[in-house]
Amino acid sequence: MRSLLDAADVKLQVSGHETFPCRYGWLKKSFDAVEIAGSNALGEQANVFSPDHAISDFGVGKNMVASMRHWSLACGVLEPVGSKKARMDVLAPTELGSALFGGLDPYLEQPASLWLLHWRLVAAPGRATTWYYAFNEFNDAVFTKDSLSARLFARLDELRESGRLATGRIAKATIDRDAECLIRTYVVRSSKRGVTEDGLECPFAELSLLSSLAGGALQFRRGPKPSLPDPVFAAALIEFWRDRFPTRGSLSIETVTHEPGSPGRAFVLDDESVAERLERIADVTDGAIQWDEGAGMRQVSIRGRLAALDPLGVARRGFVSLAETA
Repeated sequence: MRSLLDAADVKLQVSGHETFPCRYGWLKKSFDAVEIAGSNALGEQANVFSPDHAISDFGVGKNMVASMRHWSLACGVLEPVGSKKARMDVLAPTELGSALFGGLDPYLEQPASLWLLHWRLVAAPGRATTWYYAFNEFNDAVFTKDSLSARLFARLDELRESGRLATGRIAKATIDRDAECLIRTYVVRSSKRGVTEDGLECPFAELSLLSSLAGGALQFRRGPKPSLPDPVFAAALIEFWRDRFPTRGSLSIETVTHEPGSPGRAFVLDDESVAERLERIADVTDGAIQWDEGAGMRQVSIRGRLAALDPLGVARRGFVSLAETA
């Protein structure tokens, strides 16, 4: 298995969320603000998240403004464009952000939306390196916040000593806060008085990917994910295939399930759950990807050109239209 942390062109980032998990409404508010500013001068786009403007516009504190910006970038809703203006990068909506918040599911009411955003968050290292590491390269069956933090700290230290990490040593306390924020992202927090505010407001907790055990231990909930639509799984597979193995005509089930950055790792699926989805993948890709169990092999093969497939176009099939729900 090849670690994506070793890639020379990957800029790793720890922190940026200001200890706040992503909350309901933040991504849409951020998208809307940048979309509105897009009709103005670039300087206005750069000012969307500047404290002088954003605190009053968003109605949150300075640290939450920075967190909103971080999550919008980490989840692939917004992206920096052009050169820096003033104190902030100029941001613009991504194709995913425009699709979701431009009309497909602006209030994130459908499971497909959260699964797509989760995929963008964890599939590759970058702005959310801890999230990538936890889902793709951390293999402890049962763990704690401290054990996750310690493993990541050692891994980043290894990268720094080998010269693959350009920054200086990242403080252990910073990684501790990242690990804590990751847990709060996926675990519904409760107390004797019930579910806490953060537990209610973090949308990714709905995916039930991480569960808390007795004594403060945690466990990834590996297995079938009934709320994950097949088209979203197929879209993730196309992106993974295109980005990691663009010249291969086929991928084994082991690669799709266990390789870092794969749909199996990101969605916490086991081998049989992946196999069941791959058996149906021709239906959601119009036959462009085919499942093959011949000659003792279990693999998927591409029919035609991999680059011609549109992942977001495939993912759209996982959404229920308003007409269908009426």
